Amino acid sequence: MPAIMFFVVITLTKENNMKKVIKLSMIAMVASLVVGCATNSDIEGLQSQIDGLKSSVASASSDAASAKAAADAAAATAAAAESAANRAAQYAQDTNSKLDNLFKKSMLK
Repeated sequence: MPAIMFFVVITLTKENNMKKVIKLSMIAMVASLVVGCATNSDIEGLQSQIDGLKSSVASASSDAASAKAAADAAAATAAAAESAANRAAQYAQDTNSKLDNLFKKSMLK
């Protein structure tokens, strides 16, 4: 936009019509102020969106840490359950062995 204004100013000054140059300069200045204000409000809007996203990321990070802690606790519980199941299976196998031996002894008598 400044290049267009510069071209218009040069064209009008060649015609020596200073009133038109001043009017166009004022219009350009007002337009740049309006655009500048809109840009500032856009930046403020984007900053508020960024702040909102930062809080969302912090919340998601907290949720992820909580989920990881729950998953770790579940894995520890599963490992303990597996260990208990393995012990129970070993006790059952030992008991079956003993019962087998008792049955064989009773059959020999």
